[in-house]
Amino acid sequence: MSRVIETDRLILTPVAEGDYADLCALLADPGFFRHIFPQALNAEEAWFRLLRDIGHWQVMGYGNWTIRTRDDGRYVGSVGLLNYHRIVDPAFDAPEIGWGLSPAFQGRGMAFEAATAAVAWAEHHLKAHRLVCMISPANGPSLALAGRLGFVPSADTIYKGEAVILLERCGT
Repeated sequence: MSRVIETDRLILTPVAEGDYADLCALLADPGFFRHIFPQALNAEEAWFRLLRDIGHWQVMGYGNWTIRTRDDGRYVGSVGLLNYHRIVDPAFDAPEIGWGLSPAFQGRGMAFEAATAAVAWAEHHLKAHRLVCMISPANGPSLALAGRLGFVPSADTIYKGEAVILLERCGT
């Protein structure tokens, strides 16, 4: 099973140690973290996230991909299929998909391109006929992207003290 995905403009590879500097910069960018974290993550927290993502691939056989441009290898962000055992009600009962792009690449259709490829990978390799995601109600662009991907709201709930919308997508 190939873990590398190529699209017209992007290359998705499992997160690796070499992504650390780019990940640090992304997690410190207010244009990125404002809908995900209450504040920027420091280098130590970024390192722990990187290790979590690498380990996720080892344990689960799937996880976060680093997104880079095909033409010059610039770091775009990440997209992934996740099983984080989130403490959320209702509980997730299917793989979770998540995405996050550097503000420099937002609004260009790259999140849709990467997430569409990840959904197809999940359907083919995981035989996942249902995916879930969790988005802040204030994150209009991600909610719109989820809708374009076929996700529909399934519940409003609280996660780590913050309101979130749970969404689901039933595939073919």
